[in-house]
Amino acid sequence: MRAETIHVNAGAGYDIRIQNGLIDSAGELISAVTRSRRTAVVTDTTVAGLYGKRVKMSLEAAGFEVPVFAFPAGEASKNHKTLLEIYSYLAASDITRSDIVVALGGGVTGDVAGYAAATWQRGLDFVQIPTTLLAQVDSSIGGKTGVDLAQGKNLVGAFWQPSLVICDPQTLATLDSTNIACGMAEVIKHACIRSSALFETLLACGDIYENLVELISANLKIKCDVVERDERERGERILLNFGHTLGHAIEKLHGYTGVTHGEAVAVGMVIITRFAEKRGLTRAGTANTLAGLLKKFGLPTDTALKLCDIVEAAKGDKKRAGGDISLVLLSGIGEAYVHRLPVTGLPAFFGL
Repeated sequence: MRAETIHVNAGAGYDIRIQNGLIDSAGELISAVTRSRRTAVVTDTTVAGLYGKRVKMSLEAAGFEVPVFAFPAGEASKNHKTLLEIYSYLAASDITRSDIVVALGGGVTGDVAGYAAATWQRGLDFVQIPTTLLAQVDSSIGGKTGVDLAQGKNLVGAFWQPSLVICDPQTLATLDSTNIACGMAEVIKHACIRSSALFETLLACGDIYENLVELISANLKIKCDVVERDERERGERILLNFGHTLGHAIEKLHGYTGVTHGEAVAVGMVIITRFAEKRGLTRAGTANTLAGLLKKFGLPTDTALKLCDIVEAAKGDKKRAGGDISLVLLSGIGEAYVHRLPVTGLPAFFGL
């Protein structure tokens, strides 16, 4: 059974462990990164039913006390209401600064549990156990935590690196096709910005389950490489937001329901690439090539929303700096760069 460890030189430094069946070794692995024997597991109602008992048993076998908090599954729970409920639970469970939070679930769980860890008693350690493809290839590493507001996605948060990431590809077997597609959007994003070779591999790929450890590892290495050079997103790390400026706007317009993050990002990547081509900023044909790969993995490439509404919603994107906004564009597949323009010029970029 293949296992891989990737070390991330960000924050205090931490390991990403990738191996089938690893979730049942959570207690042993977490014991190695904390002296405390109290941990609060934060998860959602769906994942709690699937993996909550196994993780709790593993932690208890390693000598931990394990209170478990589960919130309603879905992006709609990634808000201050859930955050305050987590704080109350941590207080009631007597979780102190010397203890540790375990985020068990997908991107929403990792973001909100990580933000709770970053801010509870001014910060305590946390461990990511991602159980979705999106979280395993992207959101569980890099230290971005936060919640959504009505005004936009991820507008409130903190950079707070985990102490350990435990990736068990076998947890992906319980995902439906929509959730797998959602994760593949981030895989394709990584290929677009940094690896034409990975893009070609995906074009030729049949069953992604055949080489999951390799696929997850390849994506994590791309993200780690960027994060290590720009932990706080002051430059190169912005490239990881390819498709996200419009994607987040699409999610906002849907009220964070009815469309997944990956679906919204997929549409965002295609729209911005088509308009970049029209401006001569991206090689001709790139958008069609990208759209073809997205469709192969069941992702949408357009939306019924009005472009003017998407662009207006995108003006509140967190990648604004003063009166400017940063758009991530492709020169071609595997090559990305940042194109800055005034926020007032955003409608004109899209021909509005």
